[in-house]
Amino acid sequence: MPRPKPVLLDETATGVFTIAATPFLPDGTLDLDSLDSMVAFYEEKGATGLTILGMMGEAGKLSDKESSIVIDRVIARATVPVVVGVSAPGLAAIKAMANAAMDRGAAGVMVAPPATLRTDDQIIGYFQMVADVLGDVPWVLQDFPLVTGVQISARVCREIFDSCPTCVMLKHEDWPGLEKITALRAMEAAGARRLSILCGNGGMFLLEEMIRGADGAMTGFAYPEMMAGVVRLMRAGDEARARDLFDAYLPLMRYESQPNLGLAIRKHILARRGAIAHPTVRRPGTVLGPGATAEIETLIARQEARLAQLS
Repeated sequence: MPRPKPVLLDETATGVFTIAATPFLPDGTLDLDSLDSMVAFYEEKGATGLTILGMMGEAGKLSDKESSIVIDRVIARATVPVVVGVSAPGLAAIKAMANAAMDRGAAGVMVAPPATLRTDDQIIGYFQMVADVLGDVPWVLQDFPLVTGVQISARVCREIFDSCPTCVMLKHEDWPGLEKITALRAMEAAGARRLSILCGNGGMFLLEEMIRGADGAMTGFAYPEMMAGVVRLMRAGDEARARDLFDAYLPLMRYESQPNLGLAIRKHILARRGAIAHPTVRRPGTVLGPGATAEIETLIARQEARLAQLS
């Protein structure tokens, strides 16, 4: 039976597109049952979309066959749009991965710049080539200079958007980057095409990003319901309650944001919450020690106490 035609990603996307983890069994093989439970968990906690095979999804550790399995399994079970990360060193690989993802029912794809780009002209030219090879596939520009090393100014973003109409979203993950959101929205107010802006960095700046004009989040955190709640409250104009909710989770968000350790922390908590069966980070990866797990338990206990005061 053919798949139903997916709803394609466009400039109106809002809410929380959770960056999904990739669950593994203790021996490092894919945990397919946990893929199912994870999708259900994210949707139950308020995700309006899912993004798979991103940097925090350990995409670089998967074989092509495993990536295909993850795409098939998630799209088959998700009731929300699914965006697939297709970043690769070569354009041919990006095109092949994107076509495969869209054939399976993805809503769109996400592309990050390669670290070899150095000048504004190189960045603009690269994404124009990406748009050309993707054809009519809607795509997300992933702007994550802390990892890619590629600095994309608001002006360069605007040139890419203007010359690439199939780019419908910016995954804003610059840090500090709040002024970039303000600049981009000012350009739109002056007549430029409006794009969706969903933000990353584990939700650390979500409240301020929403104030600056972001449409929501495209990132991961072990408590996605926090991001969904903050976005909902901010869109309803209730900044005070949004701040209270955000503040209740902030200590754990801060702890999870540690470089090289954050994914292990996130998977530990996702397993603790029953979203996945095992906290395995595929090798090479970090394993939490007893000190870290004790710190996590303390932070969760204090978080639960703060949330009880809000209810």
